[in-house]
Amino acid sequence: MSDNNLANIKSAVIKMIDTEKGSLEELSLKLHANPELGYQEYKAVEWLCEYLSRHNFSIEKNLGGLKTAFKATFGQGKPVVGFLAEYDALPQLGHACGHNLIATSAAGAVIAARMAAKLYGGTVCLIGTPAEELSGGKIQMVEKGIFKELNAALIAHPGNDDIATTQALACVTLNVEYFGKESHAAAHPDKGINALDAIVLAYTSLNSLRQHIEPGARIHGIITDGGKAANIVPGHSAGTFLIRSQTMPYLKELMDRVLDCFKSAAQATGARLEYRFDKSIYAPMNNNITLANLYVTNMDMLSRKTLLEDPEMNFGSTDMGNVSQIVPSLHGYYSITRKEVSGHTEEFASAACSSKGIKGALDAAKAMAMTAADLLGNPANLDKVRTEFQKSTRPSA
Repeated sequence: MSDNNLANIKSAVIKMIDTEKGSLEELSLKLHANPELGYQEYKAVEWLCEYLSRHNFSIEKNLGGLKTAFKATFGQGKPVVGFLAEYDALPQLGHACGHNLIATSAAGAVIAARMAAKLYGGTVCLIGTPAEELSGGKIQMVEKGIFKELNAALIAHPGNDDIATTQALACVTLNVEYFGKESHAAAHPDKGINALDAIVLAYTSLNSLRQHIEPGARIHGIITDGGKAANIVPGHSAGTFLIRSQTMPYLKELMDRVLDCFKSAAQATGARLEYRFDKSIYAPMNNNITLANLYVTNMDMLSRKTLLEDPEMNFGSTDMGNVSQIVPSLHGYYSITRKEVSGHTEEFASAACSSKGIKGALDAAKAMAMTAADLLGNPANLDKVRTEFQKSTRPSA
């Protein structure tokens, strides 16, 4: 296909999203004003499906048995380019991670990418993925084979800078409880077993461990129960901790070392330890640089200078990492607020419904749709994406 045809499609993509600006802004603001927690995003799913149905997408709800997962499809055959939407909110803070914008950019991208599917053949789809924040909904969806038909998966996240790749860590949650024995803290302290001492001792051990782990690794958590009253030896304590690493093998090593801190505290105090690692483990992000470079070029066409990588190497975790282990993936960021404003704050929640936030989502939609056109309209691009992915996931000797 000629470069002129591809350029014409990209111009049409931009015009399409500009035409849909009012509808997309309305959708985004409606999602923002009605925040829903993970696996409870019923309104969000209904509104997104209504919007996509109006644009002649076929809709499949209850995807993989998840009530707030869905798939909207246009076209037929290979290749298949998927845009991923998130729409869950945070407790109390609402859309302080801007998932209303993620859903909006995915919706805008997929309706615009229809034109490339019509011209070049292939399929474009939007896959609605619930519960990214606290439960890792995409992890379940990966296990159910939801993404295996995709030749590429694209998502764009609001942030405080324009970056085409994500430095996401592998992550697992550890929940712990200690069971001791209550007694009067003044009259009969010798008859008690202090469960609070156990978790405080373990917490202190973790602080010591943190000095001697790899620079990209993280261990952090909170004590959620420390006793009932100051004059009662605490008979129960509990906490939740996160363990993160740049690789899965080192994560598994850290899991053992962290657990040893809790086991040794139980032995030292006599309190009984119960623990549970979450089954859903967030994988590190496998960035596809070929996809990222296409996205950068398309963002530049919109006069939005986008870096390939974050020079400050800020770390987090996302269930998009699990998708990137099985499908060539793009996870870009676009700025909606000042550099010093962090996600998961009230100020970021305000930015997620601002005019700058809407513009960022629309720019991301355009760039993702144009990237889809690059894949559908130029088989050489798709070959490069596939080759890079195969090399990145090939086991080392």
